[in-house]
Amino acid sequence: MEDFRARRITAFLDMLDTGVRSRIENMKNSLSRKSDEIDHYFDLLPETSTARQTYFYLKENANFRDLKKWVNDNLYPGHIDVNIMTKLDKENFAGGEQLPVEFNDAHAALRGFAKSKLQSSLVLSAGMNTRLFSYLENWDDFYPDSEGNLKKKITIKVSDYRSAVVQGKLLAKKGIWVSEFRIESGLNCGGHAFASQGNLIGPVLEEFKNNRGKLIADQFEVFQTALNQKGRVYPSEAPTVRISAQGGIGTAAEHDFLLNYYQLDSVGWGTPFLLVPEAVSIDDDTIYRLSMARENDLYLSNISPLGVPFNNLRNNTKDAERDLKINQNKPGSGCVKQYCSLSKEFEGRPQCTASRSYQRKKILTLEASSNDRDSLKKAIADVTEKSCICTGLGTSALLANDISTEAEGPGVSVCPGPNMAYFSKKSSLKEMIGHIYGQNNLMERNDRPDLFVKELSLNLDYYIKETETSTVGNERAENQNKKIHAALEKGIEYYRQLFSLHHQQLKISLNDSLNQLDKLENRLNVGSFV
Repeated sequence: MEDFRARRITAFLDMLDTGVRSRIENMKNSLSRKSDEIDHYFDLLPETSTARQTYFYLKENANFRDLKKWVNDNLYPGHIDVNIMTKLDKENFAGGEQLPVEFNDAHAALRGFAKSKLQSSLVLSAGMNTRLFSYLENWDDFYPDSEGNLKKKITIKVSDYRSAVVQGKLLAKKGIWVSEFRIESGLNCGGHAFASQGNLIGPVLEEFKNNRGKLIADQFEVFQTALNQKGRVYPSEAPTVRISAQGGIGTAAEHDFLLNYYQLDSVGWGTPFLLVPEAVSIDDDTIYRLSMARENDLYLSNISPLGVPFNNLRNNTKDAERDLKINQNKPGSGCVKQYCSLSKEFEGRPQCTASRSYQRKKILTLEASSNDRDSLKKAIADVTEKSCICTGLGTSALLANDISTEAEGPGVSVCPGPNMAYFSKKSSLKEMIGHIYGQNNLMERNDRPDLFVKELSLNLDYYIKETETSTVGNERAENQNKKIHAALEKGIEYYRQLFSLHHQQLKISLNDSLNQLDKLENRLNVGSFV
């Protein structure tokens, strides 16, 4: 079918939108059935929520007609946001002919979202793709209407303030407004990890806090000019911009501190919800493996075919499946999904570096070019380490819903962040939300470092490993290491001041936290090769 990927995405998103709206209407109607469904819904909100307080007050004190009217006026679906990894923009073919760029995977996904009836945000992650950014200009829903409203909004994941400035202005020049900058901890998160050159989340959030007004004003000026040049209406005031953060948050105190001190609009939790079957489609065996995982079981791997470090669970079943094939002298996977077929190292269509076809060719090339047995063995191991995460990350959902895995195989990939080490049991949605809002505690361990210290230690480990593998005399690498070293030093000093002033809000021991910083600073200076 022509344009099947975009059409399938549009159909799925429209179906999801219809389903969610139907569920909301059914929930409203459940009042007449004297069901407690709406009670459960509002009970999930924090106790400080005005909506929660109003609902339960009206239920106790108002007549049924007034309660029902309030529910109809105030209960509505949230946004169904859609994420695109911008670099996953594989070229596609019809027969032997390469299709135009708009049929690339990320372009088709954007088109599928743009043609859907959703009123929500497109989340762009994993860096810039200038061709994809330009493609946004083709769709009216991304431009403001006559009243300045945006039907479809843009959210960009960034790791530092400079990235927000660059990407925000790049899109503003096209007449596209960024409605949310989502700051993600580079290493203290799940999935692919993007090391941020020593820029720690605390100092980064401080920079956003101090420069929020300037960030918005500078981009709005460019935005107005671009819309005027396109002959489009433009608002007299800057549209709303949200600033949010995610990565490694584990306690209600951390959640509240990020919201209040850094004046964020929202804070995201991801990894702990892998233990909540109501929130994710995940099989029981994977839940058990995640619940038992400790620090050493969660590691930054090189298994991703994208060539980007990937947070991994040691001894997951997909990697075991890969290792069995290696032992059988049949390395690589059948490329079922082909989402990561991006390597153009060999002639013909791009290939995935985890595929059987690519690994065979690569190993033959290595064997033909190397006489050193030890270096050859290591080079081959680096090739065969790649795992088929395209299928592996989706297999758990198939197993959980008793759907055949004949095409994909039964192996499961899973990519929790380091924070998983401190959550150790399957939880209900109510229990997890209660943990976030400080109503209960799901963390059985009491030795978890706070999110700032944990992220610092992860960046330090990464930096020391990188300096150990740097080539001596490589001026570019040495200059980069000096830059990272200085950023880590600056971050440590920032946290000393932050902890001294705000340890009570963070609910941490000041002496313990300062001692941890001292030890990490010593590691930085002793383990550094700057």
